Amino acid sequence: MKHILRIALLALYSLLIGLTASVSAQTVGASAPRWEPIGLSGAGGMFSPAISPIDPKLMMINCDMSAAYISSDGGHNWRMIHYSQLRTSTVCRPAFHPADPHTIYAANGWAGGLSISKDTGVTWKAIGNLPGNLTGEIAINPSSPEHMLAGAGGEVWRSDDSGTTWTRCDGPSGQPLSFHFDQIAPGTWFAATVQGVWRSQDGGKTWERKASGLPAGAILAFAGGSNAKDGCILYVTVPGKLQDGKYVGGIYRSDDRGESWQSINGQGLNLETKPFDEWPMDNIAQYSQIVTTNLKPRTVYAFGSGTGVPPPHNASIYRSDDAGASWRATFQADPRWQPMNVQQDYMVSADGQYYQEKPRVTICATDPERLLVVAGRAYTTVDGGATWQLADTEQVPAAPDQPRRWICNGLVVTTTWNYYIDPFQPNHHYISYTDLGFARSQDQGKTWEWWALKGRAPWVNTCYELAFDPEIPGKMWGAFSNVHDIPNDNIISGRHGNNGPGGVCLSTDFAATWTAAKQGLPVCATTAVVVDPRSPKGNRTLYAGQFGKGVFKSTDDGRTWTAMNQGLSTAGNLRVCRVVLHNDGTLFALTTALRRDREFTKEGVGLYRSSDAGDNWTLVNASRPLLWPKDFTVDPANSNVIYIGAANAGDDTQGGLWRTTDGGTTWNCILKKGPEHFGAYLHPKHPGWIYATLTESDPGAGLWLSKDNGATWSAMSGLPFGNAQRVAFDPADPQTIYVTTFGGSIWKGPAQE
Repeated sequence: MKHILRIALLALYSLLIGLTASVSAQTVGASAPRWEPIGLSGAGGMFSPAISPIDPKLMMINCDMSAAYISSDGGHNWRMIHYSQLRTSTVCRPAFHPADPHTIYAANGWAGGLSISKDTGVTWKAIGNLPGNLTGEIAINPSSPEHMLAGAGGEVWRSDDSGTTWTRCDGPSGQPLSFHFDQIAPGTWFAATVQGVWRSQDGGKTWERKASGLPAGAILAFAGGSNAKDGCILYVTVPGKLQDGKYVGGIYRSDDRGESWQSINGQGLNLETKPFDEWPMDNIAQYSQIVTTNLKPRTVYAFGSGTGVPPPHNASIYRSDDAGASWRATFQADPRWQPMNVQQDYMVSADGQYYQEKPRVTICATDPERLLVVAGRAYTTVDGGATWQLADTEQVPAAPDQPRRWICNGLVVTTTWNYYIDPFQPNHHYISYTDLGFARSQDQGKTWEWWALKGRAPWVNTCYELAFDPEIPGKMWGAFSNVHDIPNDNIISGRHGNNGPGGVCLSTDFAATWTAAKQGLPVCATTAVVVDPRSPKGNRTLYAGQFGKGVFKSTDDGRTWTAMNQGLSTAGNLRVCRVVLHNDGTLFALTTALRRDREFTKEGVGLYRSSDAGDNWTLVNASRPLLWPKDFTVDPANSNVIYIGAANAGDDTQGGLWRTTDGGTTWNCILKKGPEHFGAYLHPKHPGWIYATLTESDPGAGLWLSKDNGATWSAMSGLPFGNAQRVAFDPADPQTIYVTTFGGSIWKGPAQE
């Protein structure tokens, strides 16, 4: 009954998502579509959490992949805020108004200014004259909400009119961290930056540094609480280090408004000065986060990164109820040691261990027992850390011998490459992930299984593509890699390494388990795998694309492989990111961008074609060089009609959706809506319907539709996430599409809005 009720609530929530998306979409001129996030939720970089002081179930989280999220039920369900309304900021915590439950302030993007919502986060508009690059937090004085402090442009700013106008504060220097408004000394405010703590006694007009007793060096975190009973208590954390054989640094407190500071590295803290084992988060115990409240300033929480894996060396959230005289660890998520007080997610459940991370912590100002913690996961506690509940997913009740299944709760922060519906079992759906590798559903995408530890591919980070045997149910090949984000900017710019391993794996049990192909195939990031349906059953011809090694061919079901690179690209740039076999036998391979010394090179980049099963290759787009192609599509009815999505490479003439109708002799740009187009996808049931996607640096909609073969286009603005990648189609339902995204998981939605 509980599960049935849960599914009903999810259906209602999905409806609310659609209604909210339609409100947001109307602001950009769209109709009212219904879009639903599916797949595994959580498991991506989350930052800048916030909790409403009026309604503790109202929360916000920001993701490092461009989206911000809001929950109204304490983290059980989340709604992605439409990209046209608010973009993420991972470095500035939003602020809920202390008196108006509907008003929220937030930074609009990493470089954007301040925005305000007066309808609980549905719509947002710019406010005030703050510069961009908001950092630290937006702070509102709970006793006089017209007074605010914020960090922007590396400086501290104040507002005396609820954010309408802002004045830069002279005095505080360094990157702003956080603030405190003294509740028993009106006009006394505190501002902390990485360079120190400053105090103002005239409402932010003048400031003086207050660092007596603090060690020289950086400030990591600051928090303050004040009330008539306990006075004003301030806390800071500084880097821990070994000095004269002792631990110094850590956590400090001031009881005299910053005039003096004392160490409060009390009993119960991890104060180790060397690693306990080979997996420390830090070699010396560090405390990078600290939070408290005005309600109970003597109750304070600090995050310790940990010097090992098992307790008491593990990363934890420490609580003190005596202002730091003594501490106790409150967060133990690894099932290998007891007591464990943290609900397991699908990773911990499958792997039998917790992978430690450095979370971001926030506390409810009116309920010091309630915290929200985010990193690659999200957790809440309502009992001061006695127990912690998942806030990024929920497990479906199941028998012990059954696969563990998980419900998407809307906090979708993962990158996805392809979405598949099994050709033999339409109830089986599959997702190719970055960072999560792979997931499958056996109930048409309602619930999801993350792959089991036993039988998992040896390259666990990314699955780029699947290829299904045309005759044998459950048999498929996958392209796996420990290099993610190919061919997006992290790889092309060199910010992420691209020399990791990968390969092709085979499954014969509907993707429950995988085994790796070995002989002749290099252990290299593998981005593509295709099967020739005309080849004999049991000895299928397969083609694999590898990032740096080119194209490989197997004629024995993937048991042995041979390089097929004659005429393909150049020896210095065999960075193949996609391979397609047309139904007329023509083989295509795309080699993406190469940068040397920050400059794009023409060496080997482009779309290549083979008419002899990979023995020889010729460049298709010689007449229209593209230095950063991302994806391509060949018309199933005519291999001379080809679409390439490309990004700008050094100038703005490259990016766009390019098409040839004569096999590559001539090319035309049929759409340019941003600097980084990704690809084009042709609806199999609606001739002339073309979907175009944009990813990264997208100024507006990430999904566009033409219903007249590219003559005119309309934005599909109901999709709330801006960074779209590929579009997949449901063979049984031509009115439904699935959109993979760069950081927003999968969205199921209407084929037209």
